[in-house]
Amino acid sequence: MALKIRLARGGSKKRPYYHVVLADARSPRDGRFLENLGSWNPMLAKDDEKRVQLNAERIKHWIEHGAQPTDRVLRFLDEAGVAKREVKNNPVKAKPGKRAQERAAEKAQKVADAAAAAADAAE
Repeated sequence: MALKIRLARGGSKKRPYYHVVLADARSPRDGRFLENLGSWNPMLAKDDEKRVQLNAERIKHWIEHGAQPTDRVLRFLDEAGVAKREVKNNPVKAKPGKRAQERAAEKAQKVADAAAAAADAAE
């Protein structure tokens, strides 16, 4: 059985609250889980100590037994010093799309044409 340490959403509409749970990877996000390992309340301030609460001892136990944390949970574990998260780098993600690049090229061409016309008029 593939185990995941992941978030299960709770709370009402526009007031999210998440439980950090150990679940079978095949079970639904808010469905059956094996153990509750902590919580995350994104509505609290980032420097609030109650924003992220983790049971580090149990999380270490389950990671030793093969549980894989999701990327968001791994960020919390890295901040708590429980696990190490490698920094990811995707330079392609920051680039604009094809249409935005075309619009930028058209705009640059218009600016260049206007500058050339102004230089010709000045002579």
